[in-house]
Amino acid sequence: MSRMVGTVSRGVRAPIIRAGDNLAEIVTASVISAAESEGYEIRERDVIAMTEAIVARAQGNYASIDDIAADVKAKFGDSAVGVIFPILSRNRFSVCLKGIARGAKKVVLMLSYPSDEVGNHLVSLDALDEKGINPYSDVLTLEKYRELFGYEKHRFTGVDYVQYYEELIRGEDAECEIVFANDPRAVLNYTKAVLNCDIHTRVRTKRILRNSGAEIVYGLDEILTAPVNGSGYNEHYGLLGSNKATEEQVKLFPRDCQSLVDDIQARILAATGKRVEVMVYGDGAFKDPIGKIWELADPVVSPAYTGGLEGTPNELKLKYLADNDFSELSGDALKAAIKEKILEKDADLVGQMVSEGTTPRRLTDLIGSLCDLTSGSGDKGTPIVHIQGYFDNYTTE
Repeated sequence: MSRMVGTVSRGVRAPIIRAGDNLAEIVTASVISAAESEGYEIRERDVIAMTEAIVARAQGNYASIDDIAADVKAKFGDSAVGVIFPILSRNRFSVCLKGIARGAKKVVLMLSYPSDEVGNHLVSLDALDEKGINPYSDVLTLEKYRELFGYEKHRFTGVDYVQYYEELIRGEDAECEIVFANDPRAVLNYTKAVLNCDIHTRVRTKRILRNSGAEIVYGLDEILTAPVNGSGYNEHYGLLGSNKATEEQVKLFPRDCQSLVDDIQARILAATGKRVEVMVYGDGAFKDPIGKIWELADPVVSPAYTGGLEGTPNELKLKYLADNDFSELSGDALKAAIKEKILEKDADLVGQMVSEGTTPRRLTDLIGSLCDLTSGSGDKGTPIVHIQGYFDNYTTE
C-alpha cells in the first residue's frame, strides 16, 4: 500500500542555547529524543534543520553598539554618513542604527517609499496617487513628507518609524537629516559618503553610487566583517541578518556553519544508520498578503546545508496529467498510469509542460520557508525542525 501521509514537519523542543554549547550534540540528542518520545522513526532523507539564531548563540556571535560605532568611524571618519534604504524594524535595524549614529557626527537617513525593501509600508500606494507623488522620481524632505502624509504608523507594530529612527539618531548626539527617495543617487546631494543598508539589491546600489561620484561607499554587509575589540563578526554578510539581542547588543548572522551541518549528519548516521539532510535556516521567503511584507530580511534563507539539499524540485504536475494525458482514465487505472509516468520522468523537467505550475525555487528556500513557519518567531520553543516525507512522491510505498 502506498504511504498515506506525505510531508510532515515537526517542531522539536531544545534547551535554551548559550554561547559555547555543543550544538551538534544538542541537536542530535533532541531529534532522537523527540522521535523516541513521540513514537516515530528517523528515516532516510529526513531533513533536520535548526534556526540560525541558535547557531549564532552557540558561537557567541554578538557585537555591541560601541563595536559597530568603532567600525563606522574607522570607515567613514568625520564625514556625514548617508544611511540609505534601511528596513523598518526595531528588531533588525534599531541597534545597528544606534551604532552607526554613535560612530558619526551627522546621519543623512534616506528612506525608500512607499515601503522598505521587504514590504514594510510608510504610506500606501493609494496615498501616493491621491497626492500626485511619483516614488520613482520625487525626492521628499521630511517636512514635505509630513505635510503630505502626516504621522503614519506601521500597520502591525503601531510605530512611526520615521520618528523612531530620528529619535534613535539624535539620541546618540548625531545630527540628523531625513529624506525620502528610491534613487540611490539622490543621497549624493547631501553627502558623498554612503552606507547602503539594502539587502537583496545591495550590489546594484553600490555600483550606481560608485559610478555616480560617491567617494566612500560601504554596505551594511561590510560593517563588522572582522572582529572589532574582540567582537563577533560575519566575514560574508557583516551586519546583514543581525537581530537585536539587548538594547546595546546585536546577534550577528552565524558564520562557519558547514562543519556543523556535516557533523550533525554524521552523528545521526552513527546513531540511527539513517542518512538525513541537515540545514541552518533563517527567514523564510514568502509574502504576507495583508501587510504586503516579504519575510526575507536575512541575506539568504540558508547559510549552510548538506549536499542532498542542493538544487530545485523535479516534479510532475499531477492535475495536468489527470486532465490531459490520462483524461480518459479513472480509479486504479488512473493511479497506475500516473505512478508509471512519475517513475519514468526525465531527470530534468525544466521547460516541459508536465511540470508547469510546480514551484521552481531552490530546495533550501522552500524547506527553509516551511521550517520558519513551523518554528515561528516567538515562544514555541522549537528551534529545531524535523521534516519527513519531503522527497516522497505518489509512488512512495
